Amino acid sequence: MKVLVVGSGAREHALVWKCVQSELVERVYCAPGNGGTGGMARNIAIGAADVVRIVDFAKREKLGLIVLGPEAAVDAGVGDALRHAGFNVFGPDRGAGQIETSKSFAKDLMRRAGIPTADYEAFTQPAPAKSWAREREGKVAVKADGLARGKGVIVCGTVAESDSAIDAMLVQERFGRSGKKIVVEERLEGPELSLLAVTDGTDVVPLAPARDYKRALDGDRGANTGGMGAYSPPIGVDDAVVKEVVDRVIQPAVNELAASGNEFRGVLYAGLMLTADGVRAIEFNARFGDPEAQVVLPRLQSDFVTLALAASRGGLAAHPDLRWSDKACVGVVVASGNYPDDAAMTLGHKIRGLAEIPRGALIFHAGTRFVPGSGLVTDGGRVVTSVALGDTVAQARETALAAARQVRFEGAYFRSDIAQEAE
Repeated sequence: MKVLVVGSGAREHALVWKCVQSELVERVYCAPGNGGTGGMARNIAIGAADVVRIVDFAKREKLGLIVLGPEAAVDAGVGDALRHAGFNVFGPDRGAGQIETSKSFAKDLMRRAGIPTADYEAFTQPAPAKSWAREREGKVAVKADGLARGKGVIVCGTVAESDSAIDAMLVQERFGRSGKKIVVEERLEGPELSLLAVTDGTDVVPLAPARDYKRALDGDRGANTGGMGAYSPPIGVDDAVVKEVVDRVIQPAVNELAASGNEFRGVLYAGLMLTADGVRAIEFNARFGDPEAQVVLPRLQSDFVTLALAASRGGLAAHPDLRWSDKACVGVVVASGNYPDDAAMTLGHKIRGLAEIPRGALIFHAGTRFVPGSGLVTDGGRVVTSVALGDTVAQARETALAAARQVRFEGAYFRSDIAQEAE
């Protein structure tokens, strides 16, 4: 069959890489793809949210499966249109995708479903939001309600910080329409955990757990980003924790969506915190996480396309158990200078060193573009993810960091402490 992966990031490169390994697949397309996906799939110059052109392409090529990568595709209703046209889609419709595209929708769903989460309220005016935060001494997380490319969360520790964060969203409109409504929730403490699970709207199959790093700089300093690296499996997370998350968080969310007429088919990502009082859900994503996909998919030994088809058709109950590598996987994002400050970034810098990547490392491209006569140049904030498997986390980390050092372009930077906690 022919498969289309929608999107252009390192997550989509990892999905393309996994799809081409399937014996079911004749050809893989990526829309729009990047400078790396073009080496193993055919890049199609169609935007991830271009519903009409994606459906037309699917009809023309008689696609057997479409995998939705980014949240923009979900929010645009790409899944709705493709399903209406009769295609197998691994990714939710727009209604179910609200679990990511609206923080208040997700928190209200958690409340209805009894999912353990932080206390919260939604606001459209700064004064009541500030009052709610002051009652908690400013120890809150302030979140833009809509999509903000992973950057719409400001974690605060004082009243001054919470006032400033609320003003940034509701007064200064730093996040545009996405921040016209905000969610303010109590600040939780503890290690974070990402658990992704494949679902057909009824049954749930958990994937390997991971832990990502959202702050830009070593030591969890700097601004929140879309993610600067991840590793799998995370220290302190065993099968019992995974089962608890499925039973108390993911399955109830899937059930609540179905009950409201928003059946979810695809991969549901739960962002969690392991607090002193137990597991707490922070957020949901309606697709593979990035960079979590880059460290989970290399550990998956089962056929991903078979799994995606079972989810898209409603047949997960009959799908065989997944097989996983015992090896650890570490991913380190190499980013453009000044990321995540879009206004301060400069793009178009020549990328060097990819031919010198150490053996055993994988490079998943994100913000790269191939320019005839010049080669690969930077084309985004997160440029590549350097990934490696190893018998231990320390071994995988060493190889991933060695590869990251070889990726050279003006302003390149990466965190050197990804997965250091597990050594």
